[in-house]
Parts: sequence; structure tokens; C-alpha cells
Amino acid sequence: MADKLIIVESPAKANTIKKFLGGSTKVLASMGHIRDLPKSKMGIDIEHDFEPEYINIRGKGDLIKSLKQEAKKAKKVYLATDPDREGEAIAWHLAYILSDDKNKMSRVTFNEITKTAVQNAIKNPRDIDINLVDAQQARRVLDRIVGYKMSPVLWKKVKRGLSAGRVQSVAVKLIVDREEEIEKFIPEEYWNIYVILEDKENKKEFEARFYGKNGKKLEIHSQEEVDNILKEIEKAKYVIEEVKRGEKKRTPAPPFTTSTMQQEASRKLGFTLKKTMSIAQGLYEGVKIPEKGTVGLITYMRTDSTRISEEARKAAKEHIVGTYGEKYYENRYYKTGKDSQDAHEGIRPTYSDLEPEKIKESLTKDQYKLYKLIYNRFMASQMAAAIYDTMAVTIDANDYTFKANGQRIKFEGFMKLYVEGTDQKEQDVEGMLPDLKEKEEVKLNKINPKQSFTEPPPRYTEASLVKALEEKGIGRPSTYSPTITTILERRYIEKEQKQLVPTELGKVVNKLLTENFGDIINVEFTAKIENEFDDIAEGKEPWKQMIREFYGPFEKEIEKVEKELEHVELVDEVSDIPCEKCGRMMVYKYGRYGKFLACPGYPECKNTKPIVETIDVPCPKCGGKVQVRKTKRRRNYYICENNPDSCDYISWNKPKKGEKWNPEETEEIKPKKTRKKSTKSKK
Repeated sequence: MADKLIIVESPAKANTIKKFLGGSTKVLASMGHIRDLPKSKMGIDIEHDFEPEYINIRGKGDLIKSLKQEAKKAKKVYLATDPDREGEAIAWHLAYILSDDKNKMSRVTFNEITKTAVQNAIKNPRDIDINLVDAQQARRVLDRIVGYKMSPVLWKKVKRGLSAGRVQSVAVKLIVDREEEIEKFIPEEYWNIYVILEDKENKKEFEARFYGKNGKKLEIHSQEEVDNILKEIEKAKYVIEEVKRGEKKRTPAPPFTTSTMQQEASRKLGFTLKKTMSIAQGLYEGVKIPEKGTVGLITYMRTDSTRISEEARKAAKEHIVGTYGEKYYENRYYKTGKDSQDAHEGIRPTYSDLEPEKIKESLTKDQYKLYKLIYNRFMASQMAAAIYDTMAVTIDANDYTFKANGQRIKFEGFMKLYVEGTDQKEQDVEGMLPDLKEKEEVKLNKINPKQSFTEPPPRYTEASLVKALEEKGIGRPSTYSPTITTILERRYIEKEQKQLVPTELGKVVNKLLTENFGDIINVEFTAKIENEFDDIAEGKEPWKQMIREFYGPFEKEIEKVEKELEHVELVDEVSDIPCEKCGRMMVYKYGRYGKFLACPGYPECKNTKPIVETIDVPCPKCGGKVQVRKTKRRRNYYICENNPDSCDYISWNKPKKGEKWNPEETEEIKPKKTRKKSTKSKK
């Protein structure tokens, strides 16, 4: 008989903590949630104060039976599920199912899976925090009500099987709104004038940029303005008016939160949010390291805090001073955002001595990449600032002002180890200017006027959408990845390269929801609800009170919308393509994969056909129209309309205007060969 039974969510986590405990302790996994709302109905008793109707999850009967038997044998049961609201709720459900003796059950949490953390947690058990459980229940119940009440509106007016959701629909709205901004954007012309100057004494060239006239900033918007300025500066004397020398410090970024880890892994590693969280979960739960056994390599990966424990600071100092020297270390504290729950530390390595290179052979390629990113980011966060020598120069040319800036790194500091990525286009790194002196005349070597046009806002990527959701207070660390995964799976959005683009289906659904449920599908409401969940978690508000206050106005809104839409039929847009079977003009419909053509004579005529999308660039080989098609995995490829009859052009890459076809440069697209199933019987 085991004296102690510890229950965690996953077998990997169970294997990691087993070695930290005595032989009389048993560690088992619940495999995630064991109770939840039913899938076949709403599962919320509206008439009895929104009581959730939890049921045991189908397929977990044997597991529950086994856990019950082991709990009965043990003297003490420790519920060691993840240290967040979801983990608290799983522990609460386990306690409900496993034993009538609540004194036998204790809750333990640890932010990192190390011997010290696990043993300290077992020594200091606590009761289940019902406030955290209630916050999770409030989210689950509210989202179930919203989904079950709003989705049928989509079924009646668009297509069965679609879903609406409080957070997912706002995420789609952000993407659709951004696409509309891009479509409505009108580019404006502007010009820059660059001059290549030469220091007469040192014969070194440097570039300066037009600033204005008589020290005042001046914007240039036309060729005519450029020509007038060029007349004035072509024969002008270029004189150094002012030289400012200085020093600039660049400080490191804080340790990762869930959001910043997801963004950086997307930028630097090309990982999707889902992939990042899956790999991070594995690193947290444990990886087998030679001579050490299974080791949890990082702290808990769902957090919005940048706080770091004093033990971790001390370990980081020892590593940095020992590896790089005293001058590279600086003890840093980071402020956590005002909306942060701050329940856990930031994401960091659990053992500073387990450098990525030392354990590379024990990790998969992707585990190594993410672990290295986390490790280096944390170490850099405790390092000294980088220092630059800077120089800013103002140049006069016949009363026109030009400016030049230069910088040179003086001390690498944290940049020796890690530099944070950015969503912006990478700029050229400025070099140091020559040793210029005030009132010195410099030689003009070349003038480069450059025409540009303002650009529309960029489409969201997974990384920039997470950043936007976080800044607007929509969702929390645990919700970013599932939200984006859901709207991709629903085909409301799709990826083009790394950009998130709304589908026709996504636009139709967004229009219907925002026009009819504008009070719910908006940023402010969604952020307000998140703050109420936080209040429930802190014990400031009963969770059912929040649901009551929400449900009354929401139910009236649903009734109003259903009444208004009762006699409204969404008229299908008619195309100019006749049905080849019956002659009726085909209409546009929306399916799982987006827009398609269908005969309006259904059910007499069931003819459908895909919409052929073309681009405005002719086929590089024969000049025909180029069609855009998709593989089964939704990846775009480009094919000539005459393929395979008279032209064999096909490519993954979008052709460019004026591009000549080179068969050696065109990547051939071949269908994957499928293995034939063996007919031999297994022995």
C-alpha cells in the first residue's frame, strides 16, 4: 500500500517527479480533465441558477475506476495538477470523484519540476482554491452559453456546423477589420533625398538624408518638389553645422511570458503557437537526460509574469560571472503588467548549469531550438546593458538641412548572448561616421532621390495577433493558442505564408455576428469580461452573480435577433456562369473550404463547381491565365489554365510580371506517392 498518492495530468510529468519521492509514494496521471460539460447539449441548467451539469468524460471509465482504487488504498492523496485555473479545476473534479473523505485530499503546486520544488510542495499542502475553480467555471459556463445560443443563428442563415465564440469571434473581427483597412487604403506618394558625402581629410564616404530647410522639417510629396530642391543643392557647399557625440544604452528584454515566448518562437523559429506550446509542455514536464534521469527543463509555460525567484537570480549570476565575467552581470527586476495575474514566475530554465549545448543530444531538434531561446533570453535578462558610441551630424547645403547618424558598439553586454526579435522589417545597422568637425566642408559625390508610397497596415501574423490580443486584454496566456487554432480549423481564416487572411466564410460570419451581436462581439466587452474573471479568481465577485448579470441582457438580445431574422433570407449572390446541366445562372455558396458555385435549382439539380481564382500575371511560359489552386493541406500553388493540354507550367512560387520561364528554376509539384498496404498477414 502506498502511503501517498500523487495525481498529475500527464504520464511525462508523473515520470519526472517519481524520482524525487520515496518508494512508498505512487504517482499517477489523470490524462487531463476527467469531468466536463456534455458535448451533446448545453449542459447548463439555466432554470436552476446556471448550475453546470458535469459528466465523466467518455472513454475515461477504466481510468477513473483505477484512480478510485488507488486513492482508497492511500493514506494521503495529493492533487498536483498544473498551477493555474485550469489545473485547479481539474484538481477540484478529481477530489469530487475520488473520495468522500475530503481531509484525505490535499492540493499541491509547483512552478518548476525540480526536487526542491516538489518536496517543498508536498511539505506545504493546501486546500483547493475555490476562487480559482470558480473563475474557470465562469469562463467555461459563459463561453458555453454564448456558443450554444449564438451558433444556431449562423446555422439558420449561413451553414450548419459553424460556431460562434466570445473570444474567437473577436479575433476573427480583428483580422477582418485589418483586411478591410488594407483594401480601403489609398497609397500616398512621398520622396526622400539621400546624398553621398565624403570627408575631405580622411577620404571616407557617408550617407546623409534630407531633413528640411533652415533646420525645420520638410516633407516632400511630388517629383516637382524634388526637382526644385535638386536645383538648389546640386552646386551647393555642404558644411557640417553641428556634431553631437554621445553614448547610448540598450537594455535586455525581460524573461519570457507565454505571449512573448509565442511571438519570439514565431519570429525566430517559424513555430506556430500550437507547436510552441506543445514543445514547451514537454520541456516543462520532463526530458530524459543521461546520468540525471528525467528532468523538467523549464518553469511553467502559462504565465503573464516576468517575476523571477531569488534562487534563480543567484544561479544566473554564478553562470554569467563564471562564463563571461563580472562586468557582464547586472541584477535586474522587471515590472509585471497591470493586468497580469502574476501567479507564477516568468518562463526560465530550471537549472542554469544545463546549457543548451550540453544537453543537445538529449533533445529533439525543435526542443533544442526552443530551450535555447528560453535559456538565452533568461540569461540575457540578467546581464549588463549594451553600450554604443553615437554620433549625430547636421549638414547645411544652401539653407537645406541634411542629417546623418552613426553608432558603433562599445560594449556588447547582453547582446553577446541574445537580441530580441521584431515584427518590423529589419533595418540596416548604422556604422560609425568619419571623424567630422563642425564648420568643415565635405564633398558631394552623389545625390539619390527616392520615390516611395505609404503602405497599408500589415496583415496579422500569429505573433502579431497574440500581441494585439494581449494589449487589448482579450484572453489570457492559456487561451491565445487554442483561439487561433480554432478559427483556423473553422476555416474563418487561413494562412498565406505567415499572414492571417480572412476567408469569404469568415467575412460572412463576422458580418452577421457584428451586425446582430455588436455588444458582445467587440473588444471592450471581451476585455471587461476577462477582468471580471480575474475578480472572481481573487474572491471579489461570486461567479454565478457575474453569469446572472450577463445572461439577462444577452437572452433579450438573442430573442430580438431571432425575431428580426425570422423572415430574413440571405439572398445568394448570382454569378454570370450558367449551370451546364440545367442552364440556370449559378449562385455563390459558402462551404467548409470557402466560396463555391452551386446551381440554385437544388434539389432537382445538384451541380456544384469550384471557383477558379486567377492572378493578374500571365503564364511565364505561354502567356495564358495563371490559376491559384490549393493542395489538400491548403497550400497555394500556381498552374497555367492550359495545363495539361498545351502548357505544363506549375509552381509553388507566384510568377512575377516580365518573368521568363526557366524549367530548371520552377519547382515541380508532384503528388505524394502512397504506400500500398501489405496484404501479408502479420505473424
